[in-house]
Formats: sequence, structure tokens, C-alpha cells
Amino acid sequence: MELNILNIQGKETGRKIELPDSIFSIEPNDHAIYLDVKQYLANNRQGTHKAKERNEVAGSTRKIKKQKGTGTARAGSLKSPVFRGGGRIFGPRPRNYNFKLNKKLKELARLSALSYKAKNNAILVVEDFTFETPKTKEFVAICKNLQIEGKRSMLVLNEDNRNVYLSSRNIQRTEVAVASNLNTYSIMKAQSLVLTESSVEQLGKLFNA
Repeated sequence: MELNILNIQGKETGRKIELPDSIFSIEPNDHAIYLDVKQYLANNRQGTHKAKERNEVAGSTRKIKKQKGTGTARAGSLKSPVFRGGGRIFGPRPRNYNFKLNKKLKELARLSALSYKAKNNAILVVEDFTFETPKTKEFVAICKNLQIEGKRSMLVLNEDNRNVYLSSRNIQRTEVAVASNLNTYSIMKAQSLVLTESSVEQLGKLFNA
């Protein structure tokens, strides 16, 4: 797949870049994407939810009424779940939601996500750029030039660039990532995937394309 390389003014540079077919043109595997996204969201869960059961509620253990003769059900303690302020039956407990996936499956999921973006013509390639200092206004101008302003977009860089990251941090629906840290969830969530020229080469190295 061949794409035109744009500059940060949104104009074509006259150069083209070949996106490797082994990365951007495979047959997507929906189940691999599902599993990888599920793991990503599960790993982000804190799992600190907790409710007190009857043995953890503070209060008296005195028997509140006699066993028989009241015409109502037996009751041994105010901590009973049937009373207001009592413990909760089978309440949530802290737990770890993480689960393991094989590396090859996760790789297949990322390749599938990238292939979907290529099929939907949702990929742009721009020349490498940087900022001397963090400038949100300059980053907004680039988004306007590339016609992705207001869209949920992700800019993929070859390596960490603090100034570019800080420039984008306050812009809603925009994410900046490094090629080596791409995840399936972020790729699928983005409406537009903006790759820098060097990040395409980096992706080729990462996936042995």
C-alpha cells in the first residue's frame, strides 16, 4: 500500500512511502482484537471494590428479640443482611482482573487493527517534525492542516518526544504514542491514525516486515 507523505502544513511533499503489506494488509482477526482489547481494559481496572459482609460490620451481636412467639422470622443480630445497616450478602471483594495472552496473539491483534485502519483509509503519513518548546497552538494548527481537528486521532512517533507530547496533552480526543508502545485498543479507538515517516520504518523493524 502506497501513501503520499504530507508536511505539517497538510500539503503533499511529492514523495510517497510504501506501507508493508505484512503489517497493513493482512486479513484482520476479529477475535484476536477482542481478546487484546479485553485484556487491556481488564488490566486497567483497579479491582479495589469492597463491601462489608455481616462478619465485618461494626455493631452489637446481641440477639435483638426472642426466638419464638413474635409472629415474625427469627433474627439473631442487627448485622444480618436483611436489616438496614447490616452486612451485604456475597458483596464485592478486592481482586486482580489481569489475565495472560500469548505474545503472538497480541501481535496479530495489533496487525489486525492496523490493517483495519488501512482498509478504511484512516492512515496519514507526515514528515518527521518536532517543537523547540511545548506549543499547544502549533499542535492545534497541525491538526487543522491535516483535517483531523475534532476527530479522535492518534499520532505515532518513532521515539519519545517530550515537546510534542506536552503540546498535545491538553487537546481532547488526541493521543500521542511511540511505535513500540502501540496497543490494539488505542489503534481501534482512533478515527485517524497519523504516522510519522520514521515511525513507519520503526513499525517495519518491530514486526520484521
